[in-house]
Amino acid sequence: MIKVFIADDHPIVLDGLKTAINSFEGKSVVGVASNGEDALRQLDFLKPDILLTDISMPEMNGIDLTREAARRFPLIKVIIMSMHENDAYINNAIQAGAAGYLLKDAEKKEISEAIALIMEGGKYYSKTVSQILMNGIYNSKNQEGNRKSNQGGLSNRETEVLRLIASGLSNKEIGVKLFLSTRTVDAHRYNIMQKLEAKNTAEMIKAGIKLKLLEF
Repeated sequence: MIKVFIADDHPIVLDGLKTAINSFEGKSVVGVASNGEDALRQLDFLKPDILLTDISMPEMNGIDLTREAARRFPLIKVIIMSMHENDAYINNAIQAGAAGYLLKDAEKKEISEAIALIMEGGKYYSKTVSQILMNGIYNSKNQEGNRKSNQGGLSNRETEVLRLIASGLSNKEIGVKLFLSTRTVDAHRYNIMQKLEAKNTAEMIKAGIKLKLLEF
């Protein structure tokens, strides 16, 4: 029996996934949590085979949960299941140790197949996610030289977002100004912090000044 643990802060999604997985042959949900911190506490004694987690959760997000689970419980395989199709989220999830990445519109059959493949030692990415990864590899090969010399590794859009953050605008205000969704601005902010190795907004702005991306 493959033991699955689910972490998601949306009750309806959580109940739906639990019902679906319990209906799969040879698979059973052994525990659930609505945030990363609670998930880690339960993983310590439940020792599931698979951790299926969302990204956006309170207290500890799914990326940090994946990283901590990989460090503390290397035998547990992590599958991210999220609505985020942004390459920053996908790449950070993989770097954190996720063995799979599914979108929340995945059908039950795909979820079952992903769990089975990952339990056999493979990796599983939904079709859309695989395409995003392939596009990223292609763009990386064609733009490698430009990225290395361009604005500390930030894209033009990320540099623009960084400057607006430094000017004191909120993510919502930045979204309105740039005609982006707040969720997209969140993704840009996260990606900027990762590239600049910043832990918070202050460090991000400090790094931007050092790289001469910001002027005060």
